Amino acid sequence: MRNVEIYAGPRARAHLREFGLRPQDVRVVPAAAGGPKGLVLNPLDRYIFGHWLAQTDHVVHLIGASIGAWRMACACLPQPDAALAQLAEDYITQRYPHRPGRLPEAQVVTEMFGAKIGQRLGSRAQEVLSSPRFRLHVVASHGRQLLRRGGRMRTLLGYMGAYVSNAASRRALSLWLERVVFSDPRDELPFPLADFRTQRVALGETNLAASILASCTIPFALQAVHDVPGAPPGAYWDGGITDYHLHLNYASMNEGLVLYPHFQPRIVPGWLDKAWHKRHRASAHLDNLVVLSPHPGFVERLPNGKLPDRQDFRDLRDDDVGRERIWRVALNESTRLAEDFARVVERGGPIDALPLP
Repeated sequence: MRNVEIYAGPRARAHLREFGLRPQDVRVVPAAAGGPKGLVLNPLDRYIFGHWLAQTDHVVHLIGASIGAWRMACACLPQPDAALAQLAEDYITQRYPHRPGRLPEAQVVTEMFGAKIGQRLGSRAQEVLSSPRFRLHVVASHGRQLLRRGGRMRTLLGYMGAYVSNAASRRALSLWLERVVFSDPRDELPFPLADFRTQRVALGETNLAASILASCTIPFALQAVHDVPGAPPGAYWDGGITDYHLHLNYASMNEGLVLYPHFQPRIVPGWLDKAWHKRHRASAHLDNLVVLSPHPGFVERLPNGKLPDRQDFRDLRDDDVGRERIWRVALNESTRLAEDFARVVERGGPIDALPLP
């Protein structure tokens, strides 16, 4: 394959060598934070959820943070292919009023983005939560101490404290933030969440849109979401802060594989861990994980030789047409990822995956 690479943990590599990758093997699909990077996974998502996993009838747990939560919620709708295509269109065409040369105000972004989430998902919460096959789990970061409530100075000082604490250890980050997982009440996640301070909340029609908005709320770019219905009171921010790439204890599952469409092969635990490269290494928790990641050569062929990212919003803040153009090129090129993956799984047979880095 020239466009997508397959990486796997030791147990998953042995399984792939013997059986290949079959839809009935998949029990969990994680979806990372990462903003516009998630666009390159859209055609792959559409094939996996709209076609490949549709061949089975067993329960599959979908857990996502930030754009990953948005993607996984769309996958739970009755026509996931169409819903995921609409997500890509909504993401590419988002525009926020702002003064020339300035970034848009957080209040404006929050109101407009929240309205879109309410339109696409809040109004269809019952459909999301009645999926016969998929169970949605949305990860958000709940503030503690100074971060219990929003406010520019409180947020600034609180995240300074969070950064210093996280530098000491990932567990120390829980002094400032805890993980809250909003879950489909029909089934619990098939693995524990004992690695970090965590609270669980039942997803319902009253909090689905708010939980996804909270999970997408990048500090300073958007305003904190306060007092999500049914959840502990206080301020909520982007789920990627505590769980950037969802490095969770998947290996404790009794059966099955975890299939992870991802924009890179490494799994970074939290957003604040990006600078701590030793924390990016694969652990025993990823023993049954299969990662689908763009080949470096594929990325080099994209506009500017990189994945779409949040810096594009800054660099092209006064050129929405230009930003949309390069993002559409990246999205169109990404159909090659889905085509490569489809050829492999439809052919069947053993797969020699690369070891997780």
